[in-house]
Amino acid sequence: MTTGDYPPQPGPYGQPGGYPPPPFGHQEPGGLGLRFFARLIDGVIVGIVGFFLAFFLDVLTNIWVTGLFSGLLMFIYFVAFEVAQGWTPGKKLLGMRVLGPGGAPRPTAKQSAIRNAFTLLSIVPYVGGLLAFIAYIVIAVTISGSPTKQGKHDELAGGTQVIKG
Repeated sequence: MTTGDYPPQPGPYGQPGGYPPPPFGHQEPGGLGLRFFARLIDGVIVGIVGFFLAFFLDVLTNIWVTGLFSGLLMFIYFVAFEVAQGWTPGKKLLGMRVLGPGGAPRPTAKQSAIRNAFTLLSIVPYVGGLLAFIAYIVIAVTISGSPTKQGKHDELAGGTQVIKG
């Protein structure tokens, strides 16, 4: 008898290939491309708000304040929308939402804050942009490599997940 005659053996999680079962039922995870474009849309929205705030407060030329605005506004924006709605406008526009660990309808404030803490890196003077870029790369690589499309930031937040629907 050849090995092709045997049924596939379950992996360490009981699933063929060893991947764990999808933790959130049959909902399809949001892929890297959709998540990138949602983040881009949200970034434009935050950028416009930040520009007008900086303009009206007359601090456009102060690198310390503009870095603070961009990082802090991005953080507040993501946490506020994820906790209140379970989505950001960019995610909603592209048909996605954020679930809390275990399929909760949305993350808690703490989970969302942990999930989005990397956006605060841009506050760090001079090297913050580079640090934030590195964080985005790590998150993109971990999303791409995950069967459930969860990034390192989702893992650190206890298992949050972006899904379609």
